[in-house]
Amino acid sequence: MEDKDNYTGGGDNERKEKAVLVSVRWGETPTQVAEESLLELRSLAETAGAEVVGTILQARPRPDPATFIGKGKLVELADMVSSGSADLVIFDQDLSPSQQRNLEKELDLKVLDRTALILDIFALHAHSKEGKAQVEMAQLRYSLTHLTGRGVELSRLGGGIGTRGPGETKLEVDRRRINTRIKTLDRELKDLLRIRKLKRKRRERRDVATFALIGYTNAGKSSLLNALTDAGVLVEDQLFSTLDPITRSIELAPNRHAVITDTVGFINHLPHQLVEAFKSTLEEVREADVLLHVIDAATPAVASRITAVDDVLEELDAGEMPTIYIFNKCDLLQAEERREIVKDHPYGLLVSTLTGEGLEGLLERMSASLQRSAVVRLILPHSEGELLSLLYRRGRVLELVADARGYHVAAEIPRDLLYRFEDFGCENDSADEDEG
Repeated sequence: MEDKDNYTGGGDNERKEKAVLVSVRWGETPTQVAEESLLELRSLAETAGAEVVGTILQARPRPDPATFIGKGKLVELADMVSSGSADLVIFDQDLSPSQQRNLEKELDLKVLDRTALILDIFALHAHSKEGKAQVEMAQLRYSLTHLTGRGVELSRLGGGIGTRGPGETKLEVDRRRINTRIKTLDRELKDLLRIRKLKRKRRERRDVATFALIGYTNAGKSSLLNALTDAGVLVEDQLFSTLDPITRSIELAPNRHAVITDTVGFINHLPHQLVEAFKSTLEEVREADVLLHVIDAATPAVASRITAVDDVLEELDAGEMPTIYIFNKCDLLQAEERREIVKDHPYGLLVSTLTGEGLEGLLERMSASLQRSAVVRLILPHSEGELLSLLYRRGRVLELVADARGYHVAAEIPRDLLYRFEDFGCENDSADEDEG
């Protein structure tokens, strides 16, 4: 059988595959959340090179064990597939291997779930040796559970979206050979990780501060990197356009240099296989001095996207790292929307990489975040228990007295946290003289 590694899936000279999208709203999940997820699935499908010819949003208390959507909805799906001359069906949720096989048998066409689609996009955008190895590792781990017994179907259904990367021939080999390949990739990635660590150690010996750009996919991280450093990184309006870390130097003040690393974008329900495979790359996040969390301020899903990024950071043991929140694309906001962002996120910065608004303030915040520590005295109202907890987590409480007014606190804290206490009588008592 032909290996489909080189299929472009929607390139200039290829016919775009036509796709029907299916999403299921479980239990009491708000309709708006399900609709936003389906809209994101459309963006994912189009990034992979598909033309969306139909969508189905179903409400169910639980998945059907055999077909995920049940017999009645399966008939509706088959009609939509036929009327739209669809080549594949993409589900917004993950399917079990048996559900996927049953759906392909009933519909007589290729069926992908959300994880397979995201893996395919990663394969499309992986260019470096490390990126390709990481994606293949993730795809092979996925294949161990999802390709058992699908040889006949794959042979008939052909290539295209969902078959990029290792290719069908490699994916249809037996479990023993897949595990052997995974071990080989694991050794290659460990070698590449050693090289990455050597580069980091060289930066550390030069005492170069590091920032890591993180954020939801397509939030504008690469655009911000270009705006701050003239990096000349290609910016595309596509999900996961950046997979390989890109590091550039930046001058924050005269004779004060740092480096910024752009990292892979996150997404809701980022496949665990990808988090595992990209952990060596994502160590750039954990090893940074400060995280720059870039957020698309113009999307209605601001809160859920911040949560999605925070969830991945927790998985990487980076949830408590110093972070500057950057609300990008503020040029698209109306005055009232700006006020809402500031009210909901008073410690964030409004920025536009298009107009340059807020970039000077961001550079000042970045410079201040690298000044090691300061001793402050403040009064925290009893209602600000969360800030008191933050002092204990990130700082060193030197003195604490409670009275009717609140908590009278003396504490040594990282300077990147000073702005959090500006409204509580924050006084800089003394500071670490080492300015880096």
